[in-house]
Amino acid sequence: MDRKPLRVLVTGATGFVGQALLPALIAEGHTVRATTRDLARSRSIAGVEWVRCDVNRPDELRRALEGIDAVFFLVHAMGSGSHDYADAERRVAESLRDEAARAGVRRIVYLGGVAPAGAMSEHLKSRLAVGDVLRSGAVSTIELRASMIIGNGSASWQIVRDLAMRLPAMLLPSWTASRTCPIALEDVVVALVRALEIPAPRSVWYDIPGPEVLSGREILSSIAALKGRRVPGIPVPFLSVSLSSWWLKLVTRADFSLARELVLGFKGDLLPTDDRYWAEVDYRPKWTFEAAARRALAEEKLVLSARGIAGKFEETMVQFVSPKLPG
Repeated sequence: MDRKPLRVLVTGATGFVGQALLPALIAEGHTVRATTRDLARSRSIAGVEWVRCDVNRPDELRRALEGIDAVFFLVHAMGSGSHDYADAERRVAESLRDEAARAGVRRIVYLGGVAPAGAMSEHLKSRLAVGDVLRSGAVSTIELRASMIIGNGSASWQIVRDLAMRLPAMLLPSWTASRTCPIALEDVVVALVRALEIPAPRSVWYDIPGPEVLSGREILSSIAALKGRRVPGIPVPFLSVSLSSWWLKLVTRADFSLARELVLGFKGDLLPTDDRYWAEVDYRPKWTFEAAARRALAEEKLVLSARGIAGKFEETMVQFVSPKLPG
C-alpha cells in the first residue's frame, strides 16, 4: 500500500475489536468509514463517517465500498442463533471479496482464528474458511489469526473471567491443559493497523500470537489471583469439552450459544505456527497476559449479571471481600 493516508472501510465497527480499531486508524491519519446495521448503535468518534450497511445485502455493501482503498472485515454470524452460521459467513465473505474487487479496493484485512492442533470446531472451521474465501479473490488480503483476545468486551475473556470469579472451586477437565497464546486487544489493534503497510501483492495469512504460552488452567488461576482468590482445582478427566460447555449456562454472562462454540474450539492446543508477522511489521506484543487481564478487570463495569448460584457467589465475594487489584 503505497499511498497514505488511505480511505478505509471498517465492517463490524460496533463490535469489540471494531470500536478499538476506529480511533487507532484516525490517529494514523486515515479517512475512516464505518458500517453498522443500526446507526443508533454507532458511537460518535471524530473523523469517522458512519454508514448504514447490512453486509448480507450486496447493494448496500457496494455503496459502502465506493471510493475505498482498504477494508477491515470484522463481522461474523456466530452467536446469531442461526444453525447455518457457517454458510452465512461464507456467503458474506464471497460477496465482500467480489464487491471489493469491482470497487477497486487494494487491500482486505481479515481477523480470523488460529488453526487448532487437534479436532476442529465448527466455529474455527468457519473462521478459517472465511479466510480462504477472501484470499482466493483478486484483492490482496492479509488474514491475521488470533487465539484468545484479552480485553473488556471480548466473549472469550468474559468466559474465562466468569469461570475464574464465579466458581467456589474450579473443575479442571483434561481439555483445560490445552495451551494457547492469548493476546491483548491493544496488540491486536496494532497488528490490524500495520497490515495496511505490508507490501504483499498476493494474499497471505499470519498468526498473531501473544508473548506467552498458557494452558487453560493457568489462565483461570491467573485471573483468580488478580482478584485475591485462591481457588482449589478439582481434576475431572472424564468431563468432555462438549459436556462441560453446558454448565457455562450457569456461570457466564456471555451469550450461551456463542460461549459454547468458543469452548468447543478448545479441544486441543491453539498455538501459532510461528510469530513471523511481528518481524514483518517491526513490532513485538507489549502486553503480558497478567497486564492485559488486570486492565480488563479494572475497566469492566461493576454490574453483576447474577445468573444462578455462581452469580450469587460472585456478588457475595464482591460485597464482603472486595480485594484491590495489585499494581
